[in-house]
Amino acid sequence: MKVLNALLILSTFLAGCVQKEIVDDVNLETGAAYDYIGGKIHGTALVPIYLSNKSVSNKTFSSSSNLSRDFLRDVQRQSSDPLVAGSLKVVLFGERLAKEKGILDLIDSFQRDPSIGARLYLAVTEGDSKSVMNGNYGERGNAIYLSHLIRHNMQSKDVPKTDLQRFLFDFNQKGKTPYLPRLKKWGKEDIEISGLSFFRYGHVVDTIPADKMFYFKLLVDKYSRGTLKVDLGKDAAAIESIRSNYKMSLSSRNPYKVTVNINVKAILNEYSGLRITPQKLKKIEGKLENNIESECVRLTKRFQAKNLDPVGFGHFIKSKTRHFDFNKWETDYKDIQVSVHANVTITESGVID
Repeated sequence: MKVLNALLILSTFLAGCVQKEIVDDVNLETGAAYDYIGGKIHGTALVPIYLSNKSVSNKTFSSSSNLSRDFLRDVQRQSSDPLVAGSLKVVLFGERLAKEKGILDLIDSFQRDPSIGARLYLAVTEGDSKSVMNGNYGERGNAIYLSHLIRHNMQSKDVPKTDLQRFLFDFNQKGKTPYLPRLKKWGKEDIEISGLSFFRYGHVVDTIPADKMFYFKLLVDKYSRGTLKVDLGKDAAAIESIRSNYKMSLSSRNPYKVTVNINVKAILNEYSGLRITPQKLKKIEGKLENNIESECVRLTKRFQAKNLDPVGFGHFIKSKTRHFDFNKWETDYKDIQVSVHANVTITESGVID
């Protein structure tokens, strides 16, 4: 009984030490955007305002500073209630900031804030990120829309999984290059994922377009769902419900030779020809295998030429090699030989003649 009373007293004391924040008395920051303008970091905080008709208005607060950590402090002077970052869902980095200034200081401030979750979505924008954040997307607020846009394309489309936690893991992992999705604004209410941007020491150094993301995802992630159009000359086929996995193997160390085996299973959803036959089905599978192999090899050569390793060959070879020397790897990487073998199986195709 004495122990129970002591615990009750202790819990009461500890609860009194926690700073209370009532939702109605604070402004919850759900999105943030950062740009590099005039030699200063320009930050924009997005706060949803819930109206009586159940719609959401997007309220923004902006401030400029030489230090990224000063941003939240500065915008507090513009808010009628305390601005808190505990509900932050998405952070956007403007193109110039990501290329010239870099995003490491901002990333560091996020990971040090215990109120910000590790699953925070990050993205690079074409042009200024503030213009993207100031759009008008959906009915649940811009931050919800943008975070759902990124999550949906990671789960069932061509964007490989990444967030604050994964970005930091790749950055701190030798032999692995971090990457983030790239957003493009078409109009006040139109936005799309236009590609993937790759980072070196926090700076964007390369970007691949959207039509290459399918092949890159095959190299670094697993498809649970997905769609693809296959051009067969006169005819075309639509492949969906794509499921994939990949496996690397090291066949030689002098020189380094790596083989990536990619297995793909899918359903033929549509065929523009008159009818589908077993021979045409094999042709579609073979065409897709050739496309995967050639495009994936082309991507790996591109990364080697730019000294980027988003596939993680360095990390993989290190795990298979005793006394691996990363200093030597810096020069060896551009000469490794990568081969890709694809195995495509169409499990369903409707009625076959």
